Amino acid sequence: MLNIAIDGHVASGKSSVAKGIAKKLGIKVLDTGAIYRGLACAYKEMGLGDVSLPNIELFIERVNVSVVFQEDGQHVIINGKDYTSFLRLEETSSLSSQISPFPILREKVMLIQREFAKANDCVMEGRDIGTDVLPNADVKFFVTASEEVRAARRFAQVKESGSVTFQQVLADLKARDYKDENRKVAPLRPAKDSIIIDSGEMTLEETIEKCIDLIKQRMNDRAKSL
Repeated sequence: MLNIAIDGHVASGKSSVAKGIAKKLGIKVLDTGAIYRGLACAYKEMGLGDVSLPNIELFIERVNVSVVFQEDGQHVIINGKDYTSFLRLEETSSLSSQISPFPILREKVMLIQREFAKANDCVMEGRDIGTDVLPNADVKFFVTASEEVRAARRFAQVKESGSVTFQQVLADLKARDYKDENRKVAPLRPAKDSIIIDSGEMTLEETIEKCIDLIKQRMNDRAKSL
């Protein structure tokens, strides 16, 4: 199986890059962050209250997660409900960052991720793919951009609601970065063998093409060494 790991900061463009790579290579892409965000939606809907270990343990006992692929892409189904249309809401992202550090929840998601990688040639993107989920991935990328560039991208997604300013989005993004980089479990960081990609310096298509070239180079080098 060909497994490509893509990690990166929030709003770095890693999801779009992953989808573009998968499309050009003709393989599947698994958005692992969407699984966590789907779980966040389900957690809120269950009304379990503040995020705590007892509540997370109770939550895990009650959820059945499945990831299905339809014509319009990946869908996250939890206890029979499709939460895909709610995954990009700011409140969903915020709650996701609160529940994702709990080891018991991460273990559940990691099992889904690894089983998927065993069964499929795939691009897998998230925040700990190259370091924890797929440490033996064939190629690893770490996608990032400046805080201002990433905040502008996130603001463009949410500004139609009229309930948030750019400065609020920037502040939330900085706080999210800090939490991701300093959490005790699987902190966000490039794997030692990751290739750093600054998506703020290129268009999306240029970023995808650069990654494709690097993948082909890596696989050619590997084939020559066999």
